[in-house]
Amino acid sequence: MTATVKHVEVKEYAGQRLDNFLLRYLRGIPRSKVYKMLRRGEVRVNGGRKKPNYRLVEGDEVRIPPVRTGEVVSSSFNRSSWKKIEASILFEDSDLIVLNKPAGMAVHGGSGISDGIIELLRKGRPDSMLELAHRLDRDTSGCLAVAKNRKTLLSLHSKFREGSVRKKYEVIVVGYWPKKLRSVRKSLSRYLLGNGERRVRVDSNGDLARTDFEIKEHKAGVASWLTAFPKTGRTHQIRVHCSSSGYPILGDEKYCPKSLTYRPGRLMLHASSIQFPGISSTQDKFEVGPDDNFLSIWEEFSSED
Repeated sequence: MTATVKHVEVKEYAGQRLDNFLLRYLRGIPRSKVYKMLRRGEVRVNGGRKKPNYRLVEGDEVRIPPVRTGEVVSSSFNRSSWKKIEASILFEDSDLIVLNKPAGMAVHGGSGISDGIIELLRKGRPDSMLELAHRLDRDTSGCLAVAKNRKTLLSLHSKFREGSVRKKYEVIVVGYWPKKLRSVRKSLSRYLLGNGERRVRVDSNGDLARTDFEIKEHKAGVASWLTAFPKTGRTHQIRVHCSSSGYPILGDEKYCPKSLTYRPGRLMLHASSIQFPGISSTQDKFEVGPDDNFLSIWEEFSSED
């Protein structure tokens, strides 16, 4: 990128979040750098400051500050990771890709990660318009949707906003989850640690959040397999709802107590199903079970007496 101020008029990107627009327009810039520009007010829309979640309107003028070439992260095409992503595709048509995201793979670059899933997909398919329809945490596996055109992306975003998207997760928590705990309704807010790391906590003044749970199985009182149905889509919602209820997700390095001796080396959270009503003429519900590693960790626990 040239080190001069740019003024970009919004046309085909109307309806997109400001942060997502910048991440695509400033392709290769670290995610942390983009959010720092937003926090400092260096990015302006129609002359005013906007939050990252502001949705652009056709005709908006976005001021983008100078970005030095040296700030751009260059990365070569990782063919082995690309093949791994291609092999994980569950469904694809002219509008949508749904893949089974591997645990440990980020959905986008930033914070020391040069390429996430979306960057690799774009490099492998340079002639395609590809945008994440939603996000999964780096350590979460499972169903991830990518839009292949603007119309589909806007339609998916609309369905997320109106709450018509249905999601299901498989979760392994520490402890014996009680039968009476069927729904957790705790408001959540985001905050930053001293090192800039993003976290979420229960906050009565935060955003309303609800997760419903079903018990699938207990293992000797030390672990429980749950199916979680998030009714809202807050950041780290399932993780914080489990932890704040006294049953943290196994392998959760952010919200599981450091005193827990058994650490499986992965987050035991898997997005097993997602449904977008009316999004595709051929299929709108996508499902995939946990991988062998997830299952083998669960089997390490003794069966319930």
